[in-house]
Amino acid sequence: MTARVRVGVVGTGLIAQVMHLHYLAALSDDFEIAAVCDLDETSAAVCARTYGVPVALTRWPDLIALPLDAVLVLTSGSHAPIAEAAARAGLHVFVEKPMCLSAAEGEAMVAAASQAGVTLMVGYPKRYDPAYLRLQEEASTMAEPRLLRVTTLESPIGPYIGHYRLPPRSPLPASVLSALRADSDERIAAALPAATDSERRIYRDVLLDTLVHELNAVRGLLGEPTRLDYVSLAMDNVTVMLRFGALPVAIHWLDLPGIARYQMEFAVFGPDRRLRLTFPSPFLRDEPAVLDIEEGASGTARSWRSREVVGYESGFRRELKAFHDSIVTGTGPLTSGADGIRDIALCQALVRCFRDGAPVDDPAGAAEPAPPMSGQAS
Repeated sequence: MTARVRVGVVGTGLIAQVMHLHYLAALSDDFEIAAVCDLDETSAAVCARTYGVPVALTRWPDLIALPLDAVLVLTSGSHAPIAEAAARAGLHVFVEKPMCLSAAEGEAMVAAASQAGVTLMVGYPKRYDPAYLRLQEEASTMAEPRLLRVTTLESPIGPYIGHYRLPPRSPLPASVLSALRADSDERIAAALPAATDSERRIYRDVLLDTLVHELNAVRGLLGEPTRLDYVSLAMDNVTVMLRFGALPVAIHWLDLPGIARYQMEFAVFGPDRRLRLTFPSPFLRDEPAVLDIEEGASGTARSWRSREVVGYESGFRRELKAFHDSIVTGTGPLTSGADGIRDIALCQALVRCFRDGAPVDDPAGAAEPAPPMSGQAS
């Protein structure tokens, strides 16, 4: 394959317009945007015109029939049908999170990609962020970590995207919306057959839509959780207590719509060092995450803190470069389909733990847990 990848984009909604199309165009030496597709014909046409894309479509089967190398699936709902069809057509596939709506769907996606010999990658930009990679580096040297705490404060999106030139989307016909909703409902019911309507809504709108980022980033630091101890689920707040061997991990997610001050923080605490990584809103291009490192001289009053801005390159841009490199070199991506399945399985386990009020062992369904962070008890 040539170094320049011909890509088709399915879904021209918010994340496509704010991030992916922008960075695909910026990476024009690596990618050629050959076609875009969206159920909203106007949105597809405007995006095609804005980015100089020659083909705008409304049916994804027409897009994957084109002479492409790869497809980006950026739609809402399950990405499984498009991803599987694209893989069977011999196309490499990048899917936005969540990769699908159940672990069973994810396994089918991975199988299709494996049989076709193509790359299947899930979009988790935080895993590619330079400051996150520094956190990995620093955390791996901690001799005796005691706790990892993750806190996310969700806030309104509007103030973070108002400065972008985003064309308004036309409302889809009621029949189309109804069919899309019914499809998602059926897939989620299959994933959570015993769950209530409220639990299924939290699973879809909170766990899969937002918390999956935190879960994936924690797994990127620590490997696979050995035990899920406790879960509290609500539409506006979620608490999760996990264990990675003897290391406890506390995840707190809160929806705070009154203040436009988004925050996601990863904090690792040890006797001699404290690490704190803070992410900005994911809708701000090239806004850096910040890593604080606190240390001290044992037995004295001396302590100090350093603050690092590691780089300004967006995780969205870096993950697209990683997708390109995986296609060209044949090397499996860091956030592969197999990796993504474990996040979906973990989300399903969260609902099960909440419903049953009982811990769940091996909640991510990992046959062979990844090696723990250095110094972590197993």
